Amino acid sequence: MNIVFNGYYTLIAAVIVLLIGKFLINKIGFLRRYNIPEPVAGGLLAAIFTTIAYNIWDFSITTSAELQTSFMLIFFSSIGLSANFYKLKEGGKSLVIFLFVVSSFIILQNFVGISLATILGIDPIIGLIAGSITLTGGHGTAGAWGEILETKYAIEGATTLGMAAATFGLVMGGIIGGPLAKHLINRYKLKEENQKYTDEKDKKDEKTIDEFVPFEYPAAVRLITTNSAITTLGLFAACLAISDFMTNIAKDTFFELPTFVWALATGVLIRNILENILKVTIFDRAIDVFGNASLSLYLAMALLSLKLWQLSSLAGALTVILISQVVVMILYAYFVTFRVMGKNYDASVLSAGHCGFGLGATPTAVANMQAITNMYGPSHKAFLIVPLCGAFFVDLINASIIQVILKFFA
Repeated sequence: MNIVFNGYYTLIAAVIVLLIGKFLINKIGFLRRYNIPEPVAGGLLAAIFTTIAYNIWDFSITTSAELQTSFMLIFFSSIGLSANFYKLKEGGKSLVIFLFVVSSFIILQNFVGISLATILGIDPIIGLIAGSITLTGGHGTAGAWGEILETKYAIEGATTLGMAAATFGLVMGGIIGGPLAKHLINRYKLKEENQKYTDEKDKKDEKTIDEFVPFEYPAAVRLITTNSAITTLGLFAACLAISDFMTNIAKDTFFELPTFVWALATGVLIRNILENILKVTIFDRAIDVFGNASLSLYLAMALLSLKLWQLSSLAGALTVILISQVVVMILYAYFVTFRVMGKNYDASVLSAGHCGFGLGATPTAVANMQAITNMYGPSHKAFLIVPLCGAFFVDLINASIIQVILKFFA
């Protein structure tokens, strides 16, 4: 028996999943230590429950696809709306070099995934799912591409497969980043562990916080107002409307792209036209709040409707590919990212960040870097480059590379 939730019930269920996730993280040290997001913790528990219910009572749940897609598009719009061209100028040469390092890794990640899938005798596109779609892309990209792969490329359970792979990557990205950076720092004697940067030192006056490096002071309070919230909602509405229009216009043409890519690109254009040409103030804090809330709700809905029983035939092959991807990430960060970025303290923090979003997501990357800088001291360069690259450029580069590969398979 399949129960279909409409938009109202889907939203209620997603909020319950988030509350359960918050409870689990507060109670279980492992989840806190490795920065597992609330929707992932609660959603996986819900997925396990629905799997048991399916096996015993033949019971499953389908959530509102329309509401789920809307929250996904709001999240990707928030990434675009956060991309100020001022940051590009401040990042300078180091940002360009890091983008080259990251882009090369995305290609390598997909090569490893597709090659191993072919060797293991499964569909090469599944190797792509266990590549940059889920690992560099994270849960949001996994859900977005999963729907496309299911409908257009007939990959059954692609969304479920993607969520499982993305969750694995999220955990491993949080596990390997800190230890790798610490090993590099100690081996090359880059910094002494003689300064502790606690949350109390992060609690700076709000007016002194640099908006362009928001993650460097995680304990600082950032306020939003009713006016900024309403204005920001208007920006999101414009992004969704234009992305829907462009998706219909570009359908069956050479520049056809997934709707979430149009939403992201529209956000970039709107942000920089309003701010740099029309001199309109954009409220980054409100964008961050709505974007993160939308991602949490989207992930909760996606994980709530996971059908884990669809993965049984692929579990062995998927495990081999994902473990191999972790090994490749460690070696790449150690021998390429660290050395190309200067073989110094900033480079070690950047390597920890690269492990975070190379396997998981930008929040994981930031958490990795905070763990290192709390122990050894600040790295302004890393906190400027990684959030900008991981939250914006990676999605565009990743989408372009995936699109080219899928055109080949098509």
